[in-house]
Amino acid sequence: MALTKAKKHEVVDEVSQLLDSSKITVVTKYQGTTVKALQSLRRQAQNDGTTVKVFKNRLVVKAIEQSDKLKAIDTGVFNGMLLYAFNNEDEVAPAQAIARFAKTNPTLEFVGAITEAGIFIDASDVQALASLPAKEQLRAILVGTIAAPLSGFVNVLAGNVRGILNVLQARAKSLEI
Repeated sequence: MALTKAKKHEVVDEVSQLLDSSKITVVTKYQGTTVKALQSLRRQAQNDGTTVKVFKNRLVVKAIEQSDKLKAIDTGVFNGMLLYAFNNEDEVAPAQAIARFAKTNPTLEFVGAITEAGIFIDASDVQALASLPAKEQLRAILVGTIAAPLSGFVNVLAGNVRGILNVLQARAKSLEI
């Protein structure tokens, strides 16, 4: 069923809004993936705050061309059966959600991604992005790295105090006998 002109304008506006508000938009080929699998991907990605949608590439290209910050993107890669994953909170979540799902559904293949700054990154960079730990994990690693020297220093200081206490206890025992 063909889209009416008004509906096409609505879709272009929706794509423009999603592209503008998203920290990163991951573009993925999904040819050969079943509808049931795509529905499962949407549900799993939604848990990470990621929105997965399928748009006509022609309408996505139109939205990109209308955007001031995205005009420099080469739209030649937007062909074939593509799905778009948007996230307006986390830069890594869309790539991770698709990479996790692609482990059980190898029909998904990264094409690239559009960053918040309007830069198109290629599939290998998106794959590297997907292998990064989540934000919370990175924060925990950072806190652990910062806390390690402090806890070591506290243990060194406590060791000296324990040594003095041991000497005093030994002296007290020797005086009791």
